[in-house]
Amino acid sequence: MREEHTLGAPAEHGGTGPGTSGPGRVLVAVYGTFALAAGARAAVQISTRFGEAPVAYLLSAFAAAVYIVATVALARGSRGRRTALTAITVELVGVLVIGTLSLVDRAAFPDETVWSVYGQGYLFVPLVLPVLGLAFLRRRGQAPAQKSPPPKSPPPKSP
Repeated sequence: MREEHTLGAPAEHGGTGPGTSGPGRVLVAVYGTFALAAGARAAVQISTRFGEAPVAYLLSAFAAAVYIVATVALARGSRGRRTALTAITVELVGVLVIGTLSLVDRAAFPDETVWSVYGQGYLFVPLVLPVLGLAFLRRRGQAPAQKSPPPKSPPPKSP
């Protein structure tokens, strides 16, 4: 017997979590945008001017990798929560450390990275984004678990 599915009904196989909700989708989109922006920036810098500031350009590539991992993990919803938490924590530490070092020792960073001066070149979004991401994951982790509907029993057999 074939089951009827209502248009707009929740998918039975879909995960729950940050990547499957409205705000979670926005977070995934922003992380995806930053993965693309940081990756493109690093690719151009490494391929055209690597000798000028190799550390800065490799840090931009690292930031891009972190954004990619965070994007994929957030998109996986509850199945990627631990990976997202780790990636976003690494991102926050990176922004704080690189941001501080880029202010304290400007000679060490002859060119900017994505995280230089706490993401000033990106309107400080790299500083705010991991804070929002961690807060969102924390809020989602504390949300009460949704109960699944009881399994449907087979129809009674005719005598």
